[in-house]
Amino acid sequence: MGFADQRFTVNLSILFTELPLLERPAAAAAAGFTAVELWWPWVDSPAPERSGLDALKRAIEDAGVRLTGLNFYAGRLPGPDRGALSVPGEESERFRANIDVAAGFAEALGCGALNALYGNRVEGVDPAEQDALALENLVLAARAADRIGAVLLIEALNRTESPLYPLVSASAAVGVVDKVNRATGLGNARFLMDLYHLSTNGEDLPSVIERYADRTGHVQIADTPGRGAPGTGSLPLADLLARLRKAGYEGRVGLEYKPGDRPSAEAFDWLPREARGAH
Repeated sequence: MGFADQRFTVNLSILFTELPLLERPAAAAAAGFTAVELWWPWVDSPAPERSGLDALKRAIEDAGVRLTGLNFYAGRLPGPDRGALSVPGEESERFRANIDVAAGFAEALGCGALNALYGNRVEGVDPAEQDALALENLVLAARAADRIGAVLLIEALNRTESPLYPLVSASAAVGVVDKVNRATGLGNARFLMDLYHLSTNGEDLPSVIERYADRTGHVQIADTPGRGAPGTGSLPLADLLARLRKAGYEGRVGLEYKPGDRPSAEAFDWLPREARGAH
């Protein structure tokens, strides 16, 4: 069991970024993929003009790919922000304004997973206050996801790149998942297991897989160090994905890596073309 046994989705917010947003779905399709995912594309607008939403929807549909994952508004990504929902004031208000917009866009494309990034710690604000705000907003997001038949994803990042982000371990992220599920009673909050972030944090990945595979709603990969394509670093990704399958994870695997100094279309040589589409 290896890469050929997985179902992959390409993150169009880190791959194919040399192209305009509306050209990326077709580029992913031309590279042989049938599924894509996105960070919230409008970093300054939680509720963009309908024309922008409609244009992206058409681009995805015309390319013949499926949107399988979408982030809620999370501030400036890539950039210094890591999320908005736990940041008091304007940012958390932006997150709330985005909830129904993102859920509606996801529903229109049959997208079944919405990712809610937590948000950095803010100097001078009690972390307990931020955590209470986060839970309140995550409950709203989970209910919106439930209305469209989707799961809500909670992600751990790495402390090196995101030193102010509080969820920098699998256990911390899963703890939030549990709090949200207890608060809503819906059971649709799930762990987003990003093997790159967890490896960068020095976690024992086989142990994480053993403990949390049954709580995982999505998996993302990049090699370490460098966040490049599989094979550019030292992470045994084929083995780890095989462990996930053996542990019962049957979902998709998001390709969330940097292509390096080459066009994104050339950054998939590690994966046979016949293994890129749905199977």
